[in-house]
Amino acid sequence: MAAYLAIDVGTDRLAAGIVDDSGEVLLRDRVATPPRDVWPALHRLVRRVVAARPVDADTVVACGVTSEGPIDREAGTVTPLHVTAWSKFPLVERVAELTGLPTAVDTAAHGRVLAERWIGAAQDVDDVMVVIMSSAVEAGIVSGGRLRRGRHGNAGALGHMLVEPDGLLCVCGAQGCLTPYVSAPALEEETNRPLRRAPASIIERAGVMLGRAVSSAAAVFDLRLVLLTGFVPSVFGAPFLDASRRELDQRSRLAYLRADPDKAASAVDIDFTVLGSEAPLVGAAGVARMGLEESVGPTIDGDESHLRT
Repeated sequence: MAAYLAIDVGTDRLAAGIVDDSGEVLLRDRVATPPRDVWPALHRLVRRVVAARPVDADTVVACGVTSEGPIDREAGTVTPLHVTAWSKFPLVERVAELTGLPTAVDTAAHGRVLAERWIGAAQDVDDVMVVIMSSAVEAGIVSGGRLRRGRHGNAGALGHMLVEPDGLLCVCGAQGCLTPYVSAPALEEETNRPLRRAPASIIERAGVMLGRAVSSAAAVFDLRLVLLTGFVPSVFGAPFLDASRRELDQRSRLAYLRADPDKAASAVDIDFTVLGSEAPLVGAAGVARMGLEESVGPTIDGDESHLRT
């Protein structure tokens, strides 16, 4: 069975693993993301995973890498907002040189929506959005069964959708973006307390703002399902989800967004993702799978004698 080398570059940790063609994570490892010298740390991690790969993953055919954006898929570079040591870092080139494998890069959110469609809650859904809310706020959107990437690969930057005119200042420099209302760093800075101690009013407001953004995205892309993941939804839980649903129902007035024009409920479902800690690596493997499907190069024959350890 074919397998994939999966790498996820996160704000707090670097993860790598081997994922088989059924979406099962066979091997995983991770380290804390250092403030500098990020590539040497990732280099050592990948070498360790490759050396320890299980015997039933002897046909590693491709590598997928996910990272917080912005990215440039054509150039193969990443400039993660919260990994300040990297600016236009040639991640695809470096990983391909290290592993000898065909390598593809995509945003973390794009990886997550691929993971949910592969083995998660969206396996039979052709119009779905996955929203990650942690240090950054990003979304991966599949519309008509196709992943929407955009010009550079950054489609789905939901965190920079306007939800409150003249509202809070965003890290991008604009006012009223979604990010300052639902990202962990912004909320902790505003409340001056850990996210787990956020008052009910802040949780309610976060849910309302997310509902506004989701209602706009649902109208633009004619979505059927929206899935939420990340540190913020995991901490805020049901009250956050309920507030998001109420706001979505209130703002989804177009007929095609409603289950029944005479009923209050929206036809767009919004819920939490079902995949747990394995999701980032499954998503990165999904990026590798899609990279192979999109490739016009020679067929991969499974020979990985060139894969360096």
